[in-house]
Amino acid sequence: MPSPPAGPDPAHPALPPGFVLGVATAAYQVEGATTEDGRGPSTWDTFCAQPGRVVDGTSGAVAADHYHRVEEDLGLLDRLGVDSYRFSVSWSRVLPEGRGRVNAAGLDFYDRLVDGLLERGITPMATLYHHDLPQPLEDDGGWLNPATPVAFAEHAAVVGARLADRVPQWVPMGEPNVNAFLGYGTGEQAPGHRLYFDALHACHQMLVGHGLAVGALRAAGAREVGCANNHAPIWPGSEDPADVGAAKLFDALWNGLWLEPMLLGRYPADLAPMMDDLMQPGDLAAIRAPLDFYGVNYYSPIRIAAAAAEDAPLPFEIFEMVGYDRTDRGWTIVPDALREWLITLRARFRAALPPIYITELGASYATGPDEHGVVDDQLRIDYLDVHLRAVATACERGVDVRGLYVWSLLDAFEWSQGLSQRYGLVHVDFDTLARTPKRSFDWYANLIAAQSPSRG
Repeated sequence: MPSPPAGPDPAHPALPPGFVLGVATAAYQVEGATTEDGRGPSTWDTFCAQPGRVVDGTSGAVAADHYHRVEEDLGLLDRLGVDSYRFSVSWSRVLPEGRGRVNAAGLDFYDRLVDGLLERGITPMATLYHHDLPQPLEDDGGWLNPATPVAFAEHAAVVGARLADRVPQWVPMGEPNVNAFLGYGTGEQAPGHRLYFDALHACHQMLVGHGLAVGALRAAGAREVGCANNHAPIWPGSEDPADVGAAKLFDALWNGLWLEPMLLGRYPADLAPMMDDLMQPGDLAAIRAPLDFYGVNYYSPIRIAAAAAEDAPLPFEIFEMVGYDRTDRGWTIVPDALREWLITLRARFRAALPPIYITELGASYATGPDEHGVVDDQLRIDYLDVHLRAVATACERGVDVRGLYVWSLLDAFEWSQGLSQRYGLVHVDFDTLARTPKRSFDWYANLIAAQSPSRG
């Protein structure tokens, strides 16, 4: 009697056939070389130079030195066996003034990176902007200036003309909500403005820039264009109507303000009156440029309560979540929240929702090499395993998730947290810049080999 067919390996999440497993990085966080080969200054160079802005006083001037060690890092990607690598392009490296003059050396770097990926059978996914605006554009008003979306479309056209023949998937902006609200709303990130609700001006211009860049990329021959928006389930701090109302408003700002214009061509009803004065004819049509995939960056749910002080600059505040394990960053570990959010997303947008990629997911743990040089980051393995299982369950429930990108390949510069938080599958010694693959690297390589035998 023949033996029954083998079922899924319980040691690994039961992901759908063809599910893409990749890793992600961002230019300012890994490249370094901020003053070399014609790169111009960015808002993050300026922000990091201001005392007290970054918790450990570091910057991305060196970061993981990926610019000089790209061949070594390509070797790591090859050894890991990933299907795809999501990287970002430094706008300041390509267009040092933000528009106009093109820096050939900058484009050459990304040309070599893409060719190196393809030589190793790794599919590139390029992000055009990940928080690092050229400083000359910020000097002209940054994302508050309606000219900046036009400059961004120029950037998209320049990079697309060079790389779209070999890069099949494109993301115009990485986490525009993070950049808008933390960079223009609360001042926690570059460029450091505290405009509170006036940051909605930046939100709208970023959305317009996204839409214009989609069009520019398609004109350059891009095959697939999507997004990479940071999303989180928003939970009220209590059943008090004030907390419920505050959570609803925050959800509209953090999630709906980006989902609804991109997918439905409208702003959330609760926010529309505030957005009307910002819009020009044709803006919403541009923002709703059709997408081939929808990227979700997920880390943790957020609990929101009504602001305690009557004179608070914002009507809500983040309410501490208790009863959950946390990463070293302090973010709660709730994989079921990701599963539920994906299922709710599909139910809410249905036919308007293209296939989904989890464009970022990861955890910060500070584990370093032991006396034998081994980085035993079991907590990261556990984190990735339970979240991949949550995604697998969402797929079983009918959500069309096509792939997931772990944040990150390398320990890197983590914005206002500097070098104090480590998300990498590869440990970077920031003194010597030596790379040491962690146990999570080997775990992920084994998962990829089991999921994608042709790559493993």
